[in-house]
Amino acid sequence: MQTVTSLSMLRNAISRLRKSNGTVGLVPTMGALHEGHLTLMRQAAAQCDHVVASIFVNPTQFGEGEDLDAYPRQLAQDSAMLEDENVSLLWAPTVEEMYPAGFASSIAVSGVSDNFCGADRPGHFDGVASVVCKLFNQVQPDIAFFGEKDWQQLAVIRTMARDLDLTLPHASAIIGVPTVREEDGLAMSSRNRYLSAQDRANAATLPKAMKAAIAAIEGGANVAASTSDLEKALLTAGFASVDYAALADAMSLQPLETLGAAPARLLVAARIGGTRLIDNMAVG
Repeated sequence: MQTVTSLSMLRNAISRLRKSNGTVGLVPTMGALHEGHLTLMRQAAAQCDHVVASIFVNPTQFGEGEDLDAYPRQLAQDSAMLEDENVSLLWAPTVEEMYPAGFASSIAVSGVSDNFCGADRPGHFDGVASVVCKLFNQVQPDIAFFGEKDWQQLAVIRTMARDLDLTLPHASAIIGVPTVREEDGLAMSSRNRYLSAQDRANAATLPKAMKAAIAAIEGGANVAASTSDLEKALLTAGFASVDYAALADAMSLQPLETLGAAPARLLVAARIGGTRLIDNMAVG
């Protein structure tokens, strides 16, 4: 695996990959890799001839008071894990390389970013859309792979690709890979390592409460009452607060008061022990 840290090195490396006439798959990450990320690498390897992974802790998607400085950085360990997955190329730019002096551009994707994490974390999805667009332009992959754990992020990226007529990759070549979970059902996340032993045990209530709410909604129960019961279950289990627990249209991310025929998702963000956890599951 080759590791590159400058844009000129990246372009030369991508050019060499392209000369083989094989397809290039991109897996963007912020590092602190776990089995969920490695599943993305394996999916990319199954569909593409060459896998490019990026590791970049993107400062523009962190708001004031969020965990940018504390976010785990372990490039050497992550690199070894990528080597074991036969990743062809690691793109690991510095902040200065990604955002040179005078950088003044941003992408805002309205609609799908308006609610949920978009409302709770102003500017977050502008930072996500902008850095992912840069990664697409830098690597020019045929296909890109993202985890479904952050369903809203996936919707933002797909909308951006569609609206800006991106061709490498185009919107339908942005692949969502199902969430990888721990044995107790908690979605794998780099932020899980922040949890104390007790908070980690209590965090398992999140997927259980979500499944109970989904069963109730699919059984005809009132959506508002079901999400309220979900919130109560989390607070009773030791969660400090619930940012949101809502049913939404799976494509538009508009909140739903009733379950209809269109695909829907239950989306939740809650805080425990100072850590913000997000999750989502299909409904219907």
